[in-house]
Amino acid sequence: MSDFVNGFWSMYVAGLVVVSILACLVLLVMSGKAKAMTASDNTTGHVWDDDLREMNNPLPRWWSYLFVLTVIFGFGYLALYPGLGSYPGLLGWTSSGLHAAEIKQGEEQTAPVYARFANMTPQDIAKDPAAMAIGERLYSNNCAQCHASDAQGNKGFPNLTDGDWLHGGTPEKITETIQLGRVGNMPPMAAALGTEDDVKNVAQYVLSLSGSPHDAAKAALGKEKFAVCAACHGEDGKGMQALGSANLTDNIWLHGFGEKAIIERINNGVVNVMPAQAYHLTEPQIKVLTSYIWGLSNKQ
Repeated sequence: MSDFVNGFWSMYVAGLVVVSILACLVLLVMSGKAKAMTASDNTTGHVWDDDLREMNNPLPRWWSYLFVLTVIFGFGYLALYPGLGSYPGLLGWTSSGLHAAEIKQGEEQTAPVYARFANMTPQDIAKDPAAMAIGERLYSNNCAQCHASDAQGNKGFPNLTDGDWLHGGTPEKITETIQLGRVGNMPPMAAALGTEDDVKNVAQYVLSLSGSPHDAAKAALGKEKFAVCAACHGEDGKGMQALGSANLTDNIWLHGFGEKAIIERINNGVVNVMPAQAYHLTEPQIKVLTSYIWGLSNKQ
């Protein structure tokens, strides 16, 4: 694959483009000079419907000139804009540059809107109807795809309205999550627990932590093996926000409820990724979005 990043391919593409345009011009000239075999009455000899004959008349000059103008336009375009391999063009135009300029223009236009929130705390912003309207739009555009339009989440995507936070629900932690994203990784743990029965016993013990229906005898057997899980979820099963590990005692199940769902997580593990949003959201936007999300689980 290294051959595709050296200078040869740039030259190859540029040469192919130039040759193609010149070939169109040559074809036009040759076609204009070519003489077709015609009869004495300037027809090609083709006849349809008994009396419809094909004439051998040249194209109108204005039509031919359009082809020439197209070739000239093509060379002019390639001189001004990128198109000849890695040649940037005289204007230095790039799609990324245009996108950056449009982003900057948009930020300049919205700056006065966000300026009034600059000295407000997230708690105060959460009480501002105008700010919450903006926050709702930001949420719909950037968060609803995973956390649902009502922010109550989906399987594998946390509910943002219930106050149960894997990494913490303070405005500071929410901002950190939005800016940097999160990666949650539970490795497969079946081998560390032992036998298939050990896995089932631990699953029953996990159910017992939240007071869910469970087999008490199996749960008692699984308690000792739960020490393997306690490294992340804590000895009491309440999780650790520093690690982003789930609280197993609150009866909130991110990846499904019941013995089968728990066994699946133990056997297969799970990896959850929330992408960082700082690369396309400004600090004022993140502040308003943080306040909106914080307000969802802190209704007055």
